[in-house]
Amino acid sequence: MTDRGFPRRIVCLTEETTETLYLLGEEARIAGISGFTARPPEARREKPRVSAFTSANFDRIIALKPDLVIGFSDLQAEIARELIRRGLNVIVFNQRSVEEILETILTVARIVGAEPRGMALVAELRAGLEAIRTAAARFPHRPRVFFEEWNDPLISGIRWVDELLEIAGGETLFPELRSCPDAKSRIVDPRAVRERNPEVVIASWCGRKVNPESIRAREGWQDIRHIYEVKSTYILQPGPAALTDGVRQLHAILARVAEQSQ
Repeated sequence: MTDRGFPRRIVCLTEETTETLYLLGEEARIAGISGFTARPPEARREKPRVSAFTSANFDRIIALKPDLVIGFSDLQAEIARELIRRGLNVIVFNQRSVEEILETILTVARIVGAEPRGMALVAELRAGLEAIRTAAARFPHRPRVFFEEWNDPLISGIRWVDELLEIAGGETLFPELRSCPDAKSRIVDPRAVRERNPEVVIASWCGRKVNPESIRAREGWQDIRHIYEVKSTYILQPGPAALTDGVRQLHAILARVAEQSQ
């Protein structure tokens, strides 16, 4: 720790914390990152990679002598447990909504002594979301959209994705599932999706390229005209990427669908 008590060597087990620290101008504090980190691109060049999502190189993390390790969700509980057992300070966030993402960004800023910059960043992100919400209000209608987080089994979007789809101008198909705590609770039958008659399907399969033809080949899905992919790094990371590039991509897709459906 520094004299002021703020951590000076942080290992980030997921991408969104890394991106947040870079946006705060605190990237010098980052000692290690997830191997899945894509944003910002300089992080992959500058920082050692020490983990996947559900596994980590514990010896390498220890060798970096971090003051703090930051993770995300119950899926990293075993990693956190082992690091705590080895004597490290660990914080695991579990943000699932847009508001929780913003609160987490501000908390990270406070942890590193950058609260004013964190407040400015959160204000900037809120303003961007509000601008998109305002633009979406001008759509001739709100397209019915199914977001699939995985294809087999078919999993609908996590809470922050569902919320961002609404901000971006869409009407989501399974709003009742958004608060489900895990992916298994969001498994849906392809027939149930078809019964709710989506105008557009947006897919994001983490670590796997989306195949629109395989989606359209599902029984009863042949007449779905609009099928798009949003890369997982833009939308399935609960951090700045989803609230900027991710929601903008959703908005652009829905604007196109709304215009073509008039």
